[in-house]
Formats: sequence, C-alpha cells, structure tokens
Amino acid sequence: MKRILLLTMTTVLLVMLVVSFLVCRYVIQTESHLCYVGIMNVASEKIAKTVSGMEMNAMNVFDEVRKHMETPEAVTAALQSKTSLNPDVRGYFAAFEPDFFPQKGRWFEPYVHQPDAQSGFVVRDVGSARHDYTRSDWYIRAKESNKSFWSDPYYYYDGTSISGRYCTFVKPVYDAKGRLACVCGADMTFEWLSKELQEIDAGIKQNSLLNQFLSYFTALDFYTVVINKDGSCIAYPEGKSMPIKDETVLRDLAEEQSGTVEVAVNGVPATAYYCPIQYVDWSVAVIVPHQATWMPIYFVGLILFSVALLGVIIVWLVLRRMKHEKVS
Repeated sequence: MKRILLLTMTTVLLVMLVVSFLVCRYVIQTESHLCYVGIMNVASEKIAKTVSGMEMNAMNVFDEVRKHMETPEAVTAALQSKTSLNPDVRGYFAAFEPDFFPQKGRWFEPYVHQPDAQSGFVVRDVGSARHDYTRSDWYIRAKESNKSFWSDPYYYYDGTSISGRYCTFVKPVYDAKGRLACVCGADMTFEWLSKELQEIDAGIKQNSLLNQFLSYFTALDFYTVVINKDGSCIAYPEGKSMPIKDETVLRDLAEEQSGTVEVAVNGVPATAYYCPIQYVDWSVAVIVPHQATWMPIYFVGLILFSVALLGVIIVWLVLRRMKHEKVS
C-alpha cells in the first residue's frame, strides 16, 4: 500500500514537474523573444538617429554649395567652409553637369577630403575623362530620382590613405532656374558604424529595464550587425560576419520587413532578429546564440527537477517513518 502511495505521489510530482517546466519554458521563450525584439528596435532607432544627423550636416554643406555657384572658386570655398560639421565624413564633393563652368571644361568635381584622421582637409578636382562621374551609378540615379539617397556600400582604392570601405550620401542640387547644376555627396567610412554598434551593445547590456527578467537566470548574450539588402554584412564585430542567403529573408530585406531567421556564425547556431533602418537601405540584426536562449530554460528545469526530487525524498522519508512507528 505504501509502495503504491509512494508511486502515486511520485507520479503526481513528475506530472507537476513537466507541466511547470512547459509553462516556464513558454514564459521564458516569450520574454526572451520580446526582449531581443526590443533590443533590435532600440539598435535600429539609434542608428537611424545617427544617420539622420549625418544627413542634416551634409545637407548644410550642399545648401552652401547651392548658394555659391557663381564661380568654381566660390563652390570650392563653400565646400571647405563646412568641413568641420561631422568628424565621420571623409570628404565632400560637388560633381557638376558637363560644361557648367565653361572655363573648367566638361568635367568639374571639386573634392574636399581628409587623407586621415590626423590631417586637415585638402582640395582637388577629381573630374576627368578617366573619372567620368557622369557615368557613375550614383550620378545617374540622382539625375533620374531628383532626390537624396545613400549609395550602396563600396570599396574605394587608389593606393593612398583614403582607400577603404565607404558609403556616400548623395543629393542633386539645382540652380535658380530649377536646372540640375551638380550632384553633391558626402563620403563616410564604416568606422563610425562599427563604433556605433559597439556603443549600442554596451549600452543595452547595462540597461536594467531590457534585461530585468532574463538577468534572474543569465546575462544577455547577443551582438548587433548591419546587413545590406543583398544579405551581406557591412558592419559587425570582428570575426562575426553573418552573410544571409535565405531567399525569404533576402526578400524581407529588399522590402524592408522585419523577421527572424536561424543562422550559424562560425559554426555556432543562433537566431537573428532583423528589421529595417530608417533613411538607409540597410537592416539591423541582433544575433542571439542558441545557448543564450536555452540557458535560462535549463536553469529553471534544474530547479524544478531538484524540487521534485526533494519532494519524492520527503514523501519516502515520511512513509518510512510511518512504517517504523507502526512497527513500534
């Protein structure tokens, strides 16, 4: 009889253990999902805010060019006058319509650029038959769209210190008669974006509001990357590039949709939470290793199992004591 009672109590405890574990797993997974979606949105908003600030600074430079198009010298001076607006900009340029200034010939593209972080800005005219900017994708797109945009990331190499990975904010500029005068641009390296990601990750991990629930079980474990619409990683922690080839996700990136996808980074399985970034054709993705998701669940399961085991032991001890008392 006592053996049956012990078996019954053990079965009840095991059922309660399984039910409790399933409920806790669902709650933890839901909270974890909401937490990382929140992190994704915060990262997207922070990057968008930085990009917006860059656009505003660049627009001030372009507006200065628009106001001073009477001579080539005035244009160059206008570009130089605003170079201190944003330390992350490597250079500003104004690519004019062919023969806009007859004395300059067909090509005139003054480029005010910073060879390196320690140097000041220098000026040179980079327009030529060798560099026919009128055939460049960014120039053609600006003429056809009549609006500002960010170029696709690209690698520029000329054997000098300004070689590197860039993206360019581009805007067509019109004269007083409404005719296209030039296409202005601000070249930016990806140093600012990598730095931005590091600051975002560090700030979020210190934010008690975002990790309050999960912090009871484990620390937040994630990192943030920026993905181009073709699925390539354009900014990421060193050694953690995560190219995406899933057709459904690529379609989401092109259509600026949010979602999740299972990925493997250096052989480590993870979940990527992704969403678009306002102002640019990029998406931010929060990469969460599976271990970070399952660790709280394992921890809760261990606690529940320990409680159930303790309950079985207590029942066994009680029954054993009852047996000894009955014998006495």
